[in-house]
Amino acid sequence: MQNELRNWSDVRVFLAVFREGSTLAASRKLGVAQPTVARRIDALEKEIGLTLFERDTRGFKPTDHAQELYPLAQAVETQADSFATKTRELAQPKPIHITAPGHFSDAIMEIFSAFAKSYPDIEIKFVHSTRVLDLFAGEADIAFRVSNITPEPNLICRKIGIEHFALYGSQSYADIFGLPQSLDDLRGHRFVTFRDRETLPRQHNWVTQHVSPDQIVQTFGDLDLMDAAVKAGHGLGVIHTRWADRQDALIRCSDNIEELSLTMTMLIAPDAYRRAEVRAFSKFFAPRFSATFG
Repeated sequence: MQNELRNWSDVRVFLAVFREGSTLAASRKLGVAQPTVARRIDALEKEIGLTLFERDTRGFKPTDHAQELYPLAQAVETQADSFATKTRELAQPKPIHITAPGHFSDAIMEIFSAFAKSYPDIEIKFVHSTRVLDLFAGEADIAFRVSNITPEPNLICRKIGIEHFALYGSQSYADIFGLPQSLDDLRGHRFVTFRDRETLPRQHNWVTQHVSPDQIVQTFGDLDLMDAAVKAGHGLGVIHTRWADRQDALIRCSDNIEELSLTMTMLIAPDAYRRAEVRAFSKFFAPRFSATFG
């Protein structure tokens, strides 16, 4: 009983000799030595128990067996090419979709920039949303969450820091109303707040507990609009310090409001974490963020 074909690369050699008509021409096509091609053909014929080529001074002439096997060998070649193309596609890093509430400060963007330099083939796409996106449904791969609520246990969770909040105003506001000297000095001041349907209104609630309703002049459902209103001098606002302390247009009016402090976590969907690029980002980003903001 003859052995079955075990070396699939011999099919490639067979096709080259069949098409080129000699082991010399096939060796040039394949980029290997002519004696190697001849040995591979001899070994293939011995392995399958068939004579594939008649040798003479004019080259290698395919036998009837070779003629019958040629279409099948072509099919193997086509499938091998498709396999190679697909493996290249799968090996290409997919974009990492990242979501977070609010802003990424300049310091955080520096970490993203450093990651991009270290991993130039990995693309980061930001999904800005105050809504809590469903990682299991693939709405994002990684979510930065600011909360003291225990996350879904099936998510991969890394605590990377503490988010602090304080009261801020602007120079244009101070020129008209002055600035409070402490959290006990809020009477007579104007406030803007943020509140939407998707997130707990912790900062809004804190303001309502410390000032009268008529002092709240604007409430926004968009963080960017609220921050812009504070910068424009419409009122004072409670903003997270990581971003606000780096804004020249904002003036801090209080120490950290400790009851508003929240844990900053990086949550990753299990399916996403199986991707090498997501694991690379997690290992790169988390310690650098913790060292800066932890």
